[in-house]
Parts: sequence; structure tokens; C-alpha cells
Amino acid sequence: MGITLAAAVAVAAALAAGPSVTGKINLKVGDVVYAFNCGESCPCQMISRHAGNCTCGRPMVKARVKSVGERTAVFVIGKREQPFKTIGKYACACPGCTCDSISQTPGKCTCGVDMVKVEK
Repeated sequence: MGITLAAAVAVAAALAAGPSVTGKINLKVGDVVYAFNCGESCPCQMISRHAGNCTCGRPMVKARVKSVGERTAVFVIGKREQPFKTIGKYACACPGCTCDSISQTPGKCTCGVDMVKVEK
């Protein structure tokens, strides 16, 4: 059974386009993730499943998910609680990557690759 030229071109185009990037991190209460710890005034709002630096260059810290809303979650960091956006403007787009890094500002994800702007 052969593949038609049109089908081959369609498959090649889909692979070249890369993965679909939603910019959403799916969380549930009790999950442990890594989050920026720069203070609420920092615009990056970066979250990842892996340790690393946020897009502003500072080390991320472990955070536990206390509650999850439609587009936000509340994290416990140390003894304080902080709300986070769960849909980023930028996200990791590595094929097969499990870091799930999202951010509100451009930069590198925790796996070291440049984050991409999320398509709307």
C-alpha cells in the first residue's frame, strides 16, 4: 500500500509546523511544580514541572498547588500563598518534552530551549 504524493506533502508540512502549543498547564490540587519567586510585581509568572530558572533569570522554587480555577491556580510557596495564571503567552514547544513550562514573558524554558509565543 503506497502513500500518495499529496498525503506525503501533508504529513511533511504537519511535521515541519511543529507541535501545537496551547500555553496551558493542566494542574490539580496537590501537584508539586516549580514557580517563579521574584515577587508578585514580576511579570514573568513562569511555571514548570522541572526545576530551573524563570525567564527573568532567577531560580524557580518548589510550589504546591492549593486550588485550581478556570485560568488560575493558587500555589503555596513556603508559608505564603500566591495566585498564578495557568495559561501563558509563551510556552515550551519541544517535541516530547515534559517540562510544561509556561510564562507571560519570552525567554528560555527549564529544558533550556527558547519558549515560543502561543498561537491564539
